[in-house]
Amino acid sequence: MGLFNTILEKLGIRKKEEKPAPAPVKPAAVPVKPAAATPKPAARPNIVPDKGLKDNIVAKAEPEKVASKAISDVDVVKKLEGLSAGSGLDWKVSIVDLLKLLDIDSSREARNQLATELGCPADLMGDSAKMNTWLHKTVLKKIAENGGNIPQELLD
Repeated sequence: MGLFNTILEKLGIRKKEEKPAPAPVKPAAVPVKPAAATPKPAARPNIVPDKGLKDNIVAKAEPEKVASKAISDVDVVKKLEGLSAGSGLDWKVSIVDLLKLLDIDSSREARNQLATELGCPADLMGDSAKMNTWLHKTVLKKIAENGGNIPQELLD
């Protein structure tokens, strides 16, 4: 499991790709009784059938549609504010503080691994400050994409 999945797990967010697909709805088996021979109605002379009616067309029943559940938003801000209360950590601007709040390794090596996992441009990987800024914004954006309610001002 990657570091980003660990972040989602710690926040109580399930990654979209890991969401189980709804089970297909199978129609209940109905025992079929052989049809009894139905007597044909006696022909009535001098009666012309109405040509506007459709003869014996039975509409096929549509299969039941399974209602899909929307991803419920996780109140990430509330969770992180609660965790950071009195800690002096500023998760809104620091990837290191965000990782520390979630009790995830925040070492340079761990951040490099997370940056690589999320596709950080190579030119930013050599500059710790630039990589951390990119990483912080990208992690918040990815959290929002996976159901976390990150305020827009933190995503810009």
